[in-house]
Amino acid sequence: MKNHICFVVPCYNEEKKIALTAYQNFLRSNSEVQICFVNDGSTDNTLKKLETLQAKFADRVFVISNPKNLGKAEAVRNGILFSNKNLEFNYIAYLDADLSTSLEECKSLTTYLTDDINFVFGSRIMKIGSVIERRQHRFLIGRVIATVISSVLKLKVYDTQCGCKVFTKELSTHVFKEPFISKWLFDVEIFNRIIDFYGRENVLNNMLEIPLKRWVDVGDSKVKTSYFLRLWVDIYLIHKRYNMKN
Repeated sequence: MKNHICFVVPCYNEEKKIALTAYQNFLRSNSEVQICFVNDGSTDNTLKKLETLQAKFADRVFVISNPKNLGKAEAVRNGILFSNKNLEFNYIAYLDADLSTSLEECKSLTTYLTDDINFVFGSRIMKIGSVIERRQHRFLIGRVIATVISSVLKLKVYDTQCGCKVFTKELSTHVFKEPFISKWLFDVEIFNRIIDFYGRENVLNNMLEIPLKRWVDVGDSKVKTSYFLRLWVDIYLIHKRYNMKN
């Protein structure tokens, strides 16, 4: 039977933050979902905890491991390549292991997918009725980066970097076919690849940005502060590659 959705969850040293109980409760309440965890060369007991969960849901939880830490981009990509090759489902999503966006809310985004809308992504927009908890310095830095990225993409996207994105299986095979330039800014490349796939004149008819009801900054970012300098190089390299391609 084809499952409704497959979640890809990259994990690097998540032993203390991964909420196994939340995953177990979700799996028990949603029999039509699958989860593919990607252990990205963790040096703690992350893999052991994932294998414990896999043993309880052997038909719906899958664990693959990168031999060394490759970064979030390749961890997500490897999980999607594995899932597309080995599992049956309609939609595929990735989200952060600490569940800053809940599994329930990520799954709810599939209701926006239609024959035309093949890509939906969460957005951390602070508005009445939502709970968006971000550290102030990360919010301010994020807004600067998001403004630059939106300008580079030439799309009015509020939040390209939110770690909750859902694709149709077909679209994901095109988006994740090739390795990414950046370990952390691969979300920007995802948008570029979708623009290439649909064409700039049509792409807005094929995607939706949905404000999240709840997003909680659970722990420290895996991105080192020093990456803030490298980030601008990555933006330049991404812009150069896709500008030349177009």
